[in-house]
Amino acid sequence: MAEPEIPPEDEEFWHFSLAFYDQPGVAGALVALQDRDGRDVNLMLFALWLGISGRGSLDGGLLAAAAQTAGRLGSEIVEPLRALRRKLHKHPDGDVQKFREAVKALELAGEKLIQQRLFRLCLPLQTSMPLADRITAARRNLAVCLGPEGVRSGEAAIILDAITAFAAAPQRPA
Repeated sequence: MAEPEIPPEDEEFWHFSLAFYDQPGVAGALVALQDRDGRDVNLMLFALWLGISGRGSLDGGLLAAAAQTAGRLGSEIVEPLRALRRKLHKHPDGDVQKFREAVKALELAGEKLIQQRLFRLCLPLQTSMPLADRITAARRNLAVCLGPEGVRSGEAAIILDAITAFAAAPQRPA
């Protein structure tokens, strides 16, 4: 079955997420916040992307809408797939490992679906927003997403350092 046509601008958030998640220390920090504190990786990435893309600040209303958007699909689709994938992680059977990879692909497809829905909530691009302001917005947005205690964690520090470096680095076309 062919994947539905997605407008290129709807892919911008997804491409950011893939590239940022691949930065040193970021995946581990995001997953630690997810597993230890129950944080939603897609919401954290959304908060960062809103700021760094020049779409501005995350407020309580947008955070609530984003959490509702991500929550249902996450709990009904992504989380059960993640649990199954993790359960199969050390299974010795090679065929089971192939099946695990298929489950992982479905989990990623679910994550992408959530991100497409989150993208539809985003603010319009604020043209000519200076890089320093975009970095500041991304950092503030993560603080809104994590709250005062969460933003002081070691994992948050890794993510905040990474978004600053990521924003300053030359970006490759998606």
